[in-house]
Amino acid sequence: MDILRFSCGILGNAVGLFLFLAPMTTFKRIVRRRSTEQFSGIPYIVTLLSCSLSTWYGLPFVSPDNLLVLIISGIGVVIELTYVWIFITYAPKKESQKIMGLSGLALILVLTFAFVSLFALHGKTRKLFCGIMLDIFSILTYASPLSVMMLVIKTKSVEFMPFLLSLSSFLCGIFWLAYGLLSQDPFLIVSNGLGTGLGIAQLILYAMYGKNQSQTKNEVRDEFGEMDLEKTGQNEETELPHSSFTASSKN
Repeated sequence: MDILRFSCGILGNAVGLFLFLAPMTTFKRIVRRRSTEQFSGIPYIVTLLSCSLSTWYGLPFVSPDNLLVLIISGIGVVIELTYVWIFITYAPKKESQKIMGLSGLALILVLTFAFVSLFALHGKTRKLFCGIMLDIFSILTYASPLSVMMLVIKTKSVEFMPFLLSLSSFLCGIFWLAYGLLSQDPFLIVSNGLGTGLGIAQLILYAMYGKNQSQTKNEVRDEFGEMDLEKTGQNEETELPHSSFTASSKN
């Protein structure tokens, strides 16, 4: 059972790392264009806060024998800090100040959380407090996937919900759910149970609307084609009076 539990944790770490690194293409674009464009930095702050609490929860004096949780959560903190720093660097001044303010608030929350759990609580009470807070902020991180799922239902297209990310979210949830069950840790079970359910829902939506993706792309391509034809028609119309004027002047 210990080997199975360890294997689930290793697999969960591998898939979790992939999910943490998934936004790299977005941030390469931000750095290349030196602008955050229409991207929002708030999801990365929420994820950073969740990873920070998860890292604290994985410490031996909070929940013993959760080293694998500590490792992947600590890596997540470093990666999300990098994303937030890049966002602050290239965002417009007003947006940058907003993200800096939210980052400061997140830091205050983490420090308060750590101070209370370290000095005011002990033993099982400490683990209970940290576990409840971990589950609360884990649920908040699901807001972004839920908004994407609502968009899929509304547009009946999975264009903005890549299959690989949906599959990875499901696998990450199922591996950590198994890890939590084998560890008999209710807090890992709750948060990753919700993550698994969300991953299943995304895969169901992909099965329902995946066939519409190519159709949506064709419709967009047709719209651009119609726009080009309209522009061509407008150009021809603007040229006709000039030709008539030239002909009349010759007469």
